[in-house]
Amino acid sequence: MLDANLQQQLKAYLVNIKQPIELVASLGDDAKSRELGILLNEIAALSDSVTVVTADDQRTPSFMIRRVGTDLGVRFAGLPMGHEFTSLVLALLQVGGHPSKAAQEIIQQVKDLDGDYAFETYFSLSCQNCPDVVQALNLMSVLNPRISHVAIDGGLFPDEVATRKVMAVPTVYLNGEVFGQGRMELEQIVAKLDRGAEARTAEKLKHKDPFDVLVIGGGPAGGAAAIYAARKGIRTGIAAQRFGGQVLDTMAIENFISVSHTEGPKLAAQLEQHVRDYDVDIMNHQTGAKLIPARTPGGLHEVQLESGASLKARSVILSTGARWRQMNVPGEDEYRNKGVTYCPHCDGPLFKGKRVAVIGGGNSGVEAAIDLAGLVAHVTLIEFASDLRADAVLQRKLASLPNTKVITSALTTEAVGDGEKLTGLIYKDRNHDTLHEIALEGIFVQIGLVPNTEWLRDTIALTQHGEIEIDHRGETSRAGIFAAGDCTTVPFKQIVIAMGAGSTAALSAFDYMIRLPEEELQAAAA
Repeated sequence: MLDANLQQQLKAYLVNIKQPIELVASLGDDAKSRELGILLNEIAALSDSVTVVTADDQRTPSFMIRRVGTDLGVRFAGLPMGHEFTSLVLALLQVGGHPSKAAQEIIQQVKDLDGDYAFETYFSLSCQNCPDVVQALNLMSVLNPRISHVAIDGGLFPDEVATRKVMAVPTVYLNGEVFGQGRMELEQIVAKLDRGAEARTAEKLKHKDPFDVLVIGGGPAGGAAAIYAARKGIRTGIAAQRFGGQVLDTMAIENFISVSHTEGPKLAAQLEQHVRDYDVDIMNHQTGAKLIPARTPGGLHEVQLESGASLKARSVILSTGARWRQMNVPGEDEYRNKGVTYCPHCDGPLFKGKRVAVIGGGNSGVEAAIDLAGLVAHVTLIEFASDLRADAVLQRKLASLPNTKVITSALTTEAVGDGEKLTGLIYKDRNHDTLHEIALEGIFVQIGLVPNTEWLRDTIALTQHGEIEIDHRGETSRAGIFAAGDCTTVPFKQIVIAMGAGSTAALSAFDYMIRLPEEELQAAAA
């Protein structure tokens, strides 16, 4: 299972185990059980602190990582390879007594949770959002004996997935009921359980001193802006809903100059670590709600957050990014995560052997159709325009696949279902003005992005599409307020361009402040 290089790396990690652990395996006669048995024995061979024992469990193949002599541990149903291999390594270390790098404040919050919590997470090995959820819940089960967690590979337990109607990953159950779907970080999970956490955090934020530069958004533009501002030695803060933004939803990145290949979550983690190398006040899981510009030059701008907190700064850099554009048709909301999805990499394995549609004929849509064709029974790609917009090489690849069909000049008008799950879609042939229905189990929406700027309307100048209007320096229509990245009028939405724009905005903000007359700064501070 593990090549020599991976075994050597894992052996070095396992040295950090402080308390002996056992891998409690529940195996059958199937091929995956044999693979899991090989994997667990290979792990045990790398450390004297790890042993393998067998037991019966309702799910086979599965195993529990358990601290010897206790009931403390975490369980995996399946083989945690691919994106989940890191989850496996962290679980081995944490059950073995190696401390987590999570903030002590959040660790104490987990320990103080009062209640019995049995979590189950359905994941797929190709999902880049699942590891954050799996790792957070694993850690919680190690820190608090009243919390348990089992991570379940949906691809290995299709009957269970079908019974529970799981059609998107990660899907988390708590005590048998759906707790949440999609990417969640440790702080977000704890906040849902500890109702007073958000209010306590908001109260702390209210008392923060004004920043010289306050960045709103933690994607490539926001991260770059925070680094460039902090390097100038000025008081810098960054408030972000999720660090990494849309990059977290990107599978393969092959056009980031000087890095031939990386993946979104990896790049996002490196970006956050780079920001943390500087004296930047990072405020995670915070979303802008209202911007109140300064009344006088050099005065303080105010950003009110959805949490109820309020932050002030002499200059603000808006880098709120964008989100997936929705079809906005009947049935889309009703069947979201019940057949309607937006991430082919994450949710594709759940549609193995089924019929699906991809909406959108740009690069993202055609790439999604190509990827899905290797998993599903049939892919229908639907494009509004008369021709596909994807690169020619992608169109040729799609055309070569036998289980795909392309429909152009088509407008999706409705997602239909039986009340519990999606059963098809209706589209209008724009050439003949006729309606057609396609029977299918999944719709993957790939029709571009919408800037996260609704909260800025009537405050700064936006285009009709909601993009923040900026000049070549990143300046907006308001003095002292700058913007960068996918939420702006920058013509090309690319990671490397967003980083450059964020850097430009930070340098412009610094230049703005040092050119303010001293008397205006003093008057504003009075």
